[in-house]
Amino acid sequence: MKIGILQTGHSPEEMLEAHGNYSDRFTALLDGHGFAFQTFSVVDGEFPAGPQDADGWLITGSKHGAYEDHDWIPPLEDLIRDIAAAEQPMIGVCFGHQIIAQAMGGKVVKFPGGWSVGRTEYTLDGETVALNAWHQDQVVERPDGARVVGSSQFCENAMLAYGDHIWTVQPHPEFGADFIEGLIAHRGKGVVPDEQLVAAQRALPLPNDNGQMAQHMADFFKNKARV
Repeated sequence: MKIGILQTGHSPEEMLEAHGNYSDRFTALLDGHGFAFQTFSVVDGEFPAGPQDADGWLITGSKHGAYEDHDWIPPLEDLIRDIAAAEQPMIGVCFGHQIIAQAMGGKVVKFPGGWSVGRTEYTLDGETVALNAWHQDQVVERPDGARVVGSSQFCENAMLAYGDHIWTVQPHPEFGADFIEGLIAHRGKGVVPDEQLVAAQRALPLPNDNGQMAQHMADFFKNKARV
């Protein structure tokens, strides 16, 4: 099965050599599940011809806001709607979660409640899972037909499902503690409140459920299972 990765941002330059780009985080996360991958750097204007260029699609995170004025965002929204119409499996993570919601008629804003960074606990289908977050933007209005399948006290719409072919998640199952530590050093200082960075640093040794989420994502791609 071929997964098309729509890359909507880049890792901080200081982290590229050690950690790779955002697409590399997902190929590592989903390694061993039998997928082939092709990355389209849509943030740089590189788009597939259409939904037929892959069997399933994954949209990455980004430092950009879904509501910002970038020339690559409208064609990305068009592609999202085309993929949705074709009922191909599609997963969105962080910015990907937000841009899918926006493309489908929802609303994304810079959340007045501030940031969520580092290890965060979410409720997914009645079970607690711990994943790394790094965001201030949130989906505050869900599109028609989107249902909440995961949430936290801070982020009500943390995980959304659309029918049986689109599943999106606000936190980052592809980010391990090492990547969060790099973000704290290179994107956090002077942007995220110091006390949140300190808390995120202290939580780095704690376990997360990235492996469980990788299996969930792989099963979703393979089965388009209702979530």
